Amino acid sequence: MQSRLYRTVGCALLLWVYPVYAQQPSTPLGSPVTSERLLKASEEPENWLMYSGQYNSQRYSRLTAIDKSNVNQLEVKWVKQLETLADVETTPLVVDGVMYLTQSPSNVFALDASTGSQFWTYEHTLPEKLSLCCGRQNRGVAILGETLFLGTLDAKLIALDAKTGAIQWETQSADAATGYSKTAAPLVIGDKVISGIAGGEYGIRGFLDAYDAKTGELAWRFYTIPGEGEPYNDTWEDDSWKTGGAPTWITGAYDPDLNLVYWGTGNPGPDWNGEAREGDNLYSDSVVALDADTGELKWHFQFTPHDVHDWDATQIPILIDIEFDGRPRKLMLFPNRNGFFYVLDRVTGEFLRGTAFAKQTWAERIDENGRPIRIPGMLPNEEGVLVYPSVNGAANWWSNTYSPRTELLYVVTYDGADTFFIGEDEYVPGEMFVGGAPERFVPLETYASMIRALEPRTGETRWEFPLQPKTQSGLLSTASDLVFGGSVDGYFYALDAVNGAELWRINVGGNVKAAPISYMVGTVQYVTIAAGNSILTFGLD
Repeated sequence: MQSRLYRTVGCALLLWVYPVYAQQPSTPLGSPVTSERLLKASEEPENWLMYSGQYNSQRYSRLTAIDKSNVNQLEVKWVKQLETLADVETTPLVVDGVMYLTQSPSNVFALDASTGSQFWTYEHTLPEKLSLCCGRQNRGVAILGETLFLGTLDAKLIALDAKTGAIQWETQSADAATGYSKTAAPLVIGDKVISGIAGGEYGIRGFLDAYDAKTGELAWRFYTIPGEGEPYNDTWEDDSWKTGGAPTWITGAYDPDLNLVYWGTGNPGPDWNGEAREGDNLYSDSVVALDADTGELKWHFQFTPHDVHDWDATQIPILIDIEFDGRPRKLMLFPNRNGFFYVLDRVTGEFLRGTAFAKQTWAERIDENGRPIRIPGMLPNEEGVLVYPSVNGAANWWSNTYSPRTELLYVVTYDGADTFFIGEDEYVPGEMFVGGAPERFVPLETYASMIRALEPRTGETRWEFPLQPKTQSGLLSTASDLVFGGSVDGYFYALDAVNGAELWRINVGGNVKAAPISYMVGTVQYVTIAAGNSILTFGLD
């Protein structure tokens, strides 16, 4: 493990990088990022202080310098070519003119947010052999004070000096040899760092942790599968809970007034063979509300009981306060991978509404308690059964956005199907434990991908913007009524948030698998997106 310094000189889309063997300068970090600043992140629209922008995870920017009248004049201000061949999935942080971002597999950069020039990099050394399901990815860091927090693919949580990249402490969260890993950006709440775990395809037992930000000591752990003698352990047949999955592999949300952490959980294991784990399999495919101080479960809601299609509930919960059914409510919006859009009361977990927002063929409806009424014959079998949504879901981990101005939720949506097969699998630590497979036999042209603008009160689609082929980009909305997003075929675009009209588009030369952010340095507003293995930043003259 080491820190290295590079000086970056760039022109247009070409950057030359060469090492400088000299004393490493400190990053010109402004005032420390206190917990108070994090609580009031929306009052600092010039910065992007956490993975989703604010604790409510709306991914909404209050900046307005880029608007409908000038967005078509955006041009590249700088590009950072990362030292990886993998598609980048990171969401950067921006703090007082300094950008912090991660690259595959578990490295961190500090850059000048106005020029892209590099201050320092941290490179994490990984074991030679890791059990990883879905790529060597890292999606971002968190910050408190002058310390950055990084989750690594070998299941460590690491604290770095934000000025130099030097290690302050590291904690081993779980045994990477058995399939545990970390890919999500942590979430800082008060003096604690909340960090999830990945590995749902390896027969892990999922959990969510809180660590002391100063020492790295474990403050609390909530297991997403109840142990023997605990409530809902009986939703797992026999000892299947011990290898039941339910990972927490995407960042959650937080309500400071309620002091509740909200986190989505992943699929049960094995993925497609439900016969090996009869029962509802709590708390897989759920959202859990936990006391931020203690980790105590306050409520839970399960979207897909006894999931056999790998429909993780790891979409980031979006928190809004609006009038709903005639009175003010504190709501959670959750467009789920299973094809239904859910509205919950985030104080109590009460189910309020569930409507299909994508093509689905597995459930007749969602009943008054929020439980799906399944259509017979849609479970995986040896011959294979065609089901909508596909294994990728109607939505997935890529972030959605909500605009308080339009009161619309903008959702990256996918109408597609897979043929699901059941299979036998024996649990072996560190090896895949999935119990079957999905296969795609439907012609590709029958699939559809789009941005859908959903009305939270009714679940109705206000407008949609088609994207072909399937997009995996997250979204950003702004106070100037813009929605930014990307596409798998290498485009970055801006839409009118009111009606979905395309206002601007540019080829960024690589698959967009991350979410945009916006920030300001001086008087200039920037928009940044990861595309392929590059970070591109746009602004106006």
